[in-house]
Amino acid sequence: MVTEVTATSLFAGPDRGTIHNVVLRHDAGLITEITPGSAPTPAPRTFILPAFVNAHDHARPTASSFGAVDMPLESWILRSAMGTPPDPYLAAAAAMARSARAGCAAMMIHYTRPSGKLPLIEEAKEIARAANDVGIRIAFALAVRDQNPVVYGDSEPVLSALSAADRSSIEQLFVRPAMSLDYIELTEAIAAEISGPKIDVQFGPAGVQWCSRPLLEAIAENSARTGRRVHMHLLETVYQRAWADRHFPDGVVRHLRDIGLLSPRLTLAHGIHARPDELEMIAASGARLVTNFSSNLHLHSGLAPIAAAHRCGCAIAVGVDGLALDEDDDVIREMRLVQLAHGGLGFARTWTRPEFFSLVIRNGRAATGAPGPGELAPGAAADFVVLDLDRLDRDRIMEVDPLQLLFARGNAALVRDVVVGGQTIVREGKVVGVDLPAIERELRGMYREGVKQFGGLARAWGPLEGALSRWFEGHMGCG
Repeated sequence: MVTEVTATSLFAGPDRGTIHNVVLRHDAGLITEITPGSAPTPAPRTFILPAFVNAHDHARPTASSFGAVDMPLESWILRSAMGTPPDPYLAAAAAMARSARAGCAAMMIHYTRPSGKLPLIEEAKEIARAANDVGIRIAFALAVRDQNPVVYGDSEPVLSALSAADRSSIEQLFVRPAMSLDYIELTEAIAAEISGPKIDVQFGPAGVQWCSRPLLEAIAENSARTGRRVHMHLLETVYQRAWADRHFPDGVVRHLRDIGLLSPRLTLAHGIHARPDELEMIAASGARLVTNFSSNLHLHSGLAPIAAAHRCGCAIAVGVDGLALDEDDDVIREMRLVQLAHGGLGFARTWTRPEFFSLVIRNGRAATGAPGPGELAPGAAADFVVLDLDRLDRDRIMEVDPLQLLFARGNAALVRDVVVGGQTIVREGKVVGVDLPAIERELRGMYREGVKQFGGLARAWGPLEGALSRWFEGHMGCG
């Protein structure tokens, strides 16, 4: 059945720009036609764009609520264990619904913190059930690590600085038998259970410092053989840069290339401390680089060389990483921040705003396995977002391109409707498939009760944080 959507304006791509007074028709999940309207569009005024993509996330709660505030990744990642999901379905549904409400049709879930309450295949099925209920497209990668659980090296100096009771608590939480080559089998089993038109199962090595060479080689081999995509972190912090230089003197990106992992199937998150020659290797391979601007600021990680990466041909995408500027999963504000920080200096421009918008949508969809480049054209997937143009163009003093206004002052509050594969998943700013406020209320109660089980981590935190700081500054200090 053909559905018609009338709009005041529609972004038709960087070549055609914004067109006005249009009717978009879609049927069976695809756009069938975009034509001029027969009459001026009625109020309220609306602006249709390709739906956004959150190209790197972990589907987790706001870590600041658990005291993970104003600290680098290396301590933040341990503190955030207090936010372990008490219920995998509810936690994932909340994260996906927030992304959907912000205008996302697709989201990457690099699943780094399972609940521990279910076998991993069953937990993955709960994530898939949540995605189906919300209606969003997802890429799902169960994260894996088989080395360096506490620091990037021998953790004994850190553990020995703790009391016996505190050491026991930390070891029970973090120093466990590592999943290794069985991970390939597990990923394939998960894929057999949940893969589908809106779910792309990927390999998810946590990062080179957390994954042994045999594990990364096995993932590279299986990815090449099966075509399965790979999603991993790379060079997020100064300490990871120092570790990589020590263990891969010929270059860590060269190592990824040599073992066959660097390919168009690979998406790399962060890349903040990648060097020019490494960016060129990434670009030449066809791999993508996802920047997470606000997360990098929250975690003191630095500013990624996104303009340089783009200039040398890297495919750039944008992710929220669970740490948007206001911790609200607002991907519109996140795109604005990336564009403002990296869009140019003086009269020189890295890209035009229409070019930037289109490239991050296209590359985000490729990273998540969503079909097509995300253009609004006949035959393309009916994945689009309807914004409130009356609120965006609030003054109506003169005609201004609404895409330019979006990058000047847009945010998720402007989102009216989100359509994914022809299905409306957000209507009038509310998620249709799940009751997000009710889920968040239930989760808060569960977290308030569940955080008690992390009393050992809370008690050990002061000594642990101090020991972590001494270890990283002593072994891999950057100053």
